[in-house]
Amino acid sequence: MDTFSFLLQGLATAFEPMMLLYALIGVTLGTAVGVLPGIGPALTVALLLPVTYGLDAAGSLIMFAGIYYGGMYGGSTTSILLNTPGESASVITALEGNKMARAGRGGPALATAAIGSFVAGLIATLLLAFLAPHVVKLALIFGPREYFALMVLAFVTVSAAFGESALKGLVSLFIGLALAMVGIDQLTGQTRLAFGVPQLLDGVEVTTLAVAMFALGEALFVAAQGPDTGTGVLAIKGRVKMTVQDWARSWKAWLRGTAIGFPIGSMPAGGADIASFLSYATERNLTKHPEEFGKGAIEGVAGPEAANNAAAAGTLVPLLTLGLPTTATAAIMLAGFQQFGLQPGPLLFTSAPDLVWGLIASLLVANVMLLVLNLPLIRFWILLLKIPQPWLYGGILVFATLGTLGVNPSPVELMMLVVFGALGYIMRLYGYPIAPVVVGLILGPMAEQQLRRALSISQGDWTTLVASPVAAILLGLAAVALILPMILRARGRGDVLAQVGSAED
Repeated sequence: MDTFSFLLQGLATAFEPMMLLYALIGVTLGTAVGVLPGIGPALTVALLLPVTYGLDAAGSLIMFAGIYYGGMYGGSTTSILLNTPGESASVITALEGNKMARAGRGGPALATAAIGSFVAGLIATLLLAFLAPHVVKLALIFGPREYFALMVLAFVTVSAAFGESALKGLVSLFIGLALAMVGIDQLTGQTRLAFGVPQLLDGVEVTTLAVAMFALGEALFVAAQGPDTGTGVLAIKGRVKMTVQDWARSWKAWLRGTAIGFPIGSMPAGGADIASFLSYATERNLTKHPEEFGKGAIEGVAGPEAANNAAAAGTLVPLLTLGLPTTATAAIMLAGFQQFGLQPGPLLFTSAPDLVWGLIASLLVANVMLLVLNLPLIRFWILLLKIPQPWLYGGILVFATLGTLGVNPSPVELMMLVVFGALGYIMRLYGYPIAPVVVGLILGPMAEQQLRRALSISQGDWTTLVASPVAAILLGLAAVALILPMILRARGRGDVLAQVGSAED
């Protein structure tokens, strides 16, 4: 069957009433958490992991993907109206969007962000559908050494792309790898690092770690910051619509943002934040109205918003085809797949084609839902910004605790929740990223298993790990991935911030 046939089958699955309900719940929650500063898609998906434990696998994963897309949509609202990005990828949107809002053009800024997100999400999802099968064909030739090289690539890219430095990312990764060693060795059956605690024989639960690190750690970190002293929300003056000139200046920026965001999101060292920064720099260089940049240029909102939504779809390419998470949300979604006994990768397209294509098709439906939710209901989403932070994070703590205990009712599990939550707070306090810890716990056992298989086949000869051309290329990409984010941070963001600083002066 060709891609069109699979996509039509996926649409049939996506249009089932229950799947539509899951998608609607996902995009609604995603938009809400995108609007709320500090509550990102990764935290929300982590909270829902224990709740969806006994639900339908396809519906739960569709809901998670809807949350991811919705979070990218909703993040622009706080960036524009509050100058406080709900997501890291929306940081660049605040530069021009908030200036537009202060000039009384908050409506057009929100409109171009929503429509640009829809256009980019639609195009990028179609690219995902047509590109993924070709990546799967390549991945089917993988043996143990190729899979181990792929795991190394995953470890390096996630560690290098998050946090303030690659070193801090690697420290976080090794914490996750250490936790992955807890339990019974898969090959020898020996107990490791269980310290005589029976509950640790099965290892550390990914759900418990994810909920603790993302939800409890974030709540403790926000509480430690003291009362919220941010500025008030800017009122939207006039209708949420764009003029003919706004459309003329936006549509090219939407397409350019999509062209930048999707491939960067697909790259192991990419990400929506990098894509949005590069899109902003591109629009600033190509604009016919350079005098408006730094004062409220609509291209500076349209391009980055399209780029970060296209990057979100691009992130699903390595996740679904290779099992390679390149963002924090993708790492939690990987845990969601494993919760239902599924391992993302090339075999997933043959073992569960209905689920995969239903998930891809549901993203097209979710994009339409998000456009309907965002444009008419912008004033409703703004009301969420009035929720007091103590109530919000207090509810998150209660929800996280009850959800975890509902899946694993054990004092040991509760103690691990508290300990990992405190660890998450300490890591945030000192600038250590959280995502590599979760990735290390999820992929660590698989990497160890593939390494030992490869060494068993070669009778302990380490040189065979790079004898395969595919493995050598993947390890080479890992080396590039370690260096590329540092270069992008040092040059790309530095140039953009310097331009912004000169514009503000």
